[in-house]
Amino acid sequence: MNRGLKAGDWLAILAGMMLVAYLFLTFWGGSKGTSLIIRSGGKIVEETDLTRNRNFEISGPLGTTLITVENHRVRVASDPSPRQYCVKQGWISRAGEAALCLPNQVSVELLGAARHYDSLSY
Repeated sequence: MNRGLKAGDWLAILAGMMLVAYLFLTFWGGSKGTSLIIRSGGKIVEETDLTRNRNFEISGPLGTTLITVENHRVRVASDPSPRQYCVKQGWISRAGEAALCLPNQVSVELLGAARHYDSLSY
């Protein structure tokens, strides 16, 4: 397979890979989150920035959800929901990202200068 590729071919492949990486980071990256909104039962219970490391204990219908802020990123550390989807989501750090613990009705959303979209619809 490598017998037909010349130095110029490898250069073109490398340039293409670098272009794809640049476009991905430029157009899909989004901005860093600067502030945090925590909701419980659809109501805002906490609004804060991401400058200080801290933990929040938020009550919901099933129990207490523990939210951790560390190094300008956020995660749901523990939740009483049965499938643990919001805990498995891990750290979020981009503006517009959210972690939803639906059975316990707790959500975490990051805000920033520009929102990062998972998908667009109309």
